Amino acid sequence: MNWERRLYLAAHPVAYPFLRGLAKAGPVVRVPGVGVVVNDAAAARDVLMNGTVFRKDGPGSPGDLWTPVLGPSVLLNMEGEAHRALRARLTGLFTPASTAALCGRVLAGPLADLAARLDRGAAVDLVDVAKTVAGAVIATVIGLPDVDHRRLFADGERIVAMVSLRTRTLSPAQVARARAVLDPLGDAAAASYAAGDDRTVMGRMRALGLSADEARGAAGAFFLTGTETVATLLPRLFALLHDTGTLAAVARDRDLLDPAIDEAMRVTTPTPVMLRSVARPAKIGKVAVKPGDRVLIATHNCCRAYGPFDLDRPHPPELRRLWFGAGPHFCLGYPLAQAEIRAVAGTLLDAAPLTVTARTAARNVLIPAYRHLLVQPAREAS
Repeated sequence: MNWERRLYLAAHPVAYPFLRGLAKAGPVVRVPGVGVVVNDAAAARDVLMNGTVFRKDGPGSPGDLWTPVLGPSVLLNMEGEAHRALRARLTGLFTPASTAALCGRVLAGPLADLAARLDRGAAVDLVDVAKTVAGAVIATVIGLPDVDHRRLFADGERIVAMVSLRTRTLSPAQVARARAVLDPLGDAAAASYAAGDDRTVMGRMRALGLSADEARGAAGAFFLTGTETVATLLPRLFALLHDTGTLAAVARDRDLLDPAIDEAMRVTTPTPVMLRSVARPAKIGKVAVKPGDRVLIATHNCCRAYGPFDLDRPHPPELRRLWFGAGPHFCLGYPLAQAEIRAVAGTLLDAAPLTVTARTAARNVLIPAYRHLLVQPAREAS
């Protein structure tokens, strides 16, 4: 059994075999108690591109989960003109140039420390590195003062862990626990917004015309969606390159890094499922849907249909970065995630050859992940 399958089974010992079994039922299938499940990339992209029929703010949608926690005006629970207007104002926040500059500034210290440890021949836990990096970047985005980045990441993990592949709504107790974490972050974001420093993300939101409530809600959404994707992907990317024998090739030719990141994201699928609520009668493939139906896009099935990790694999148009969504809800923070991953991966590749010396899978998590992944310069491990 390969390590990616182990990670999924450790995270979802019952739901994962069920999800993979649904892939054999056809491209689109109605499953009692679950909804209409989409296993085909082209059909999934059609759903994601049609925000009029398939919405994020109806019954069984992400809005049902997160509105009680984040409020009504964050991108992940909005549709229509209100969504378009807010997204248009936010689009300039995370450009490739600005995110590369942000990561270069924030991660200079942590990456110098990582490089020094590897240069000494030390064993390094990439899971801890990834959590520290993700926490440092999101703390800067939100505008938090001095904070323990590992603790910040752990707070986010506790919220996301409340959700399983079967969760439709959060209980009042879960909402209260989530708000206990997010409210202080919102206060810090509000203070950064009020300061109006356009060198900060919150200050730029003010300059872009967002209200204080919109900026506060966006900070919470960035926190929930902007940490685990990066922190779980980095160790898995390295492990895939290591296990497939392609680490040396990417270290030699850095033009291969971006394709390697995309292929690793296809295989790991940081968003294993996506939810939509049907607003109008329609068809997905050959399956008729009606208002109120829940659509579960099995992103993992859509992506894994193209086979195992292969650095030379071309990604057809229907598959292209499907794990980040498509259409009006394509991930706004994609450039930031890419910049973080590039920065850390570049430091690791500079220290190649490296080898994995120990690893364990994380249990009881929403996004499959390593609990520990120890790497060491090959000269020291041999």
